[in-house]
Amino acid sequence: MRAGGGLARPRGGSRRSGTAPRPRRGRSGAPWLYLAPALVVLGGLLAYPIYQLGLISVFHYTQAQVSGGEPTTFEGFGNYSALFSDGQFWEVLLATVVFAAACVVSTLAVGCALAVLLTRVRAVPRLALMLAALGAWATPAITGSTVWLFLFDADFGPVNRVLGLGDHSWTYGRFSAFLLVLLEVVWCSFPFVMVTVYAGIRAVPAEVLEAAALDGASQWRIWRSVLAPMLRPILVVVTIQSVIWDFKVFTQIYVMTGGGGIAGQNLVLNVYAYQKAFASSQYSLGAAIGVVMLLILLAVTLVYLRLLRRQGEEL
Repeated sequence: MRAGGGLARPRGGSRRSGTAPRPRRGRSGAPWLYLAPALVVLGGLLAYPIYQLGLISVFHYTQAQVSGGEPTTFEGFGNYSALFSDGQFWEVLLATVVFAAACVVSTLAVGCALAVLLTRVRAVPRLALMLAALGAWATPAITGSTVWLFLFDADFGPVNRVLGLGDHSWTYGRFSAFLLVLLEVVWCSFPFVMVTVYAGIRAVPAEVLEAAALDGASQWRIWRSVLAPMLRPILVVVTIQSVIWDFKVFTQIYVMTGGGGIAGQNLVLNVYAYQKAFASSQYSLGAAIGVVMLLILLAVTLVYLRLLRRQGEEL
């Protein structure tokens, strides 16, 4: 004891707290070792093709260069300048954005509604709906497009007969053709959303839903205020997947509108790039369109994830 009643400080000048210090966790490279095989495979499957796509987009590369008749010349951003100065490109880009947005919204609406329906029906109807949806999901795009063309055919299609439309051609008008393709895209895309959201709903504790129902909440209010916030990470995944798939639709448009519709009225960016690269042998312009599509999808995905992180969502 010191004079004055104070406690003597232990020699060495250090004070020990009552709790032991936390051990420092060093950054381990083990996760990267586990991810290394997948990263190598993805690098070979994605990085090299993207590099070649960007490389071709900055050269003058046509059929003459492919056959070796003329040397390849460096254009820099000349292909992009020619692309951005083309009025048709901006029209196709606008049509692609609007069409993809309509497909994404419709797919999410149908998929989420059917996911909720699966939780309300009995086992046998649930199994039948799941099998029907998975059958649509497993159908190749070209097969599904051909079937939908037959259903809406002006001469032999059963849809016109049921609706009493006579020989109405769904693929002649611009908006009716886009609507027909949209229906086919939603038909083959909603099963992914339905199954994923249904699995998320089943993981929600039943007590939460029962409490909301006892408080008098309607089904729409339960979905909007209870299920949707809890399922937001899952909805992020299916939304980004739908944006990527619907923005680069090719087979449905090409098959159902005959390569882009009358006078190119139903062109989207993927079909437009195909026409530039292979129909016109302007491979560099087709590659430039591909790079623009890649950058747009990357920007949309990053902005969407950033907005969700600002809201405090764990992804």
